[in-house]
Amino acid sequence: QVQLVESGGGLVQAGGSLRLSCAASARTFSSYAMGWFRQAPGKERESVARISGTGTSTYYADSVKGRFTISRDNAKSTVYLQMNSLKPEDTAVYYCNARIVGVDYWGLGTQVTVSS
Repeated sequence: QVQLVESGGGLVQAGGSLRLSCAASARTFSSYAMGWFRQAPGKERESVARISGTGTSTYYADSVKGRFTISRDNAKSTVYLQMNSLKPEDTAVYYCNARIVGVDYWGLGTQVTVSS
């Protein structure tokens, strides 16, 4: 069983920054990719960013490229999402994801609200 715990959400003005963290309980954290998803009210959950187990490969949704940076610290079993130049349309609940042997694990999410 893998447990994921997100933190770092909050209320920020447009143009501001936040850093999300996701702590994982898995013992083989460095073996699998991690990702961040988000879900705004009335919308489907969407992928925001993903990072390989070694951290050498990353993926970003077009909507966040150049503003968000995903990173990981395998020694701490933690993945981060640095969010800069935030926009009101970034408002959503952000979820941490781990896909292990075809099974998706999710955290409970952290709310990010960007005011205009």
